[in-house]
Amino acid sequence: MYAIIETGGKQYKVEAGQEIYIEKLDAEADSEVIFDKVIAVGAEDGIKVGAAVAGATVSAKVLKNGKAKKVVVFTYKSKKNEKRKKGHRQPYTKVAISAINA
Repeated sequence: MYAIIETGGKQYKVEAGQEIYIEKLDAEADSEVIFDKVIAVGAEDGIKVGAAVAGATVSAKVLKNGKAKKVVVFTYKSKKNEKRKKGHRQPYTKVAISAINA
């Protein structure tokens, strides 16, 4: 059984027991999170979308919060002596999917 959830403006296909990296959530490590924005649920008998998954939820456990590796953004304009170097580290939350309630 799998589900497609939406969090942080992105959609993720998840299964029970899977560990995924998502956009940073305001939750402490070892806490329980429930995703109620379920777009679709798939099983052996087919896929349910729309009103069929109105009450479906996905529960997960927060493993850790962190930052990704640094990405260097370098822009320049030739012959103008104009350049800029910036770095960015995207924050994330690692969660383990515990159950899909459909």
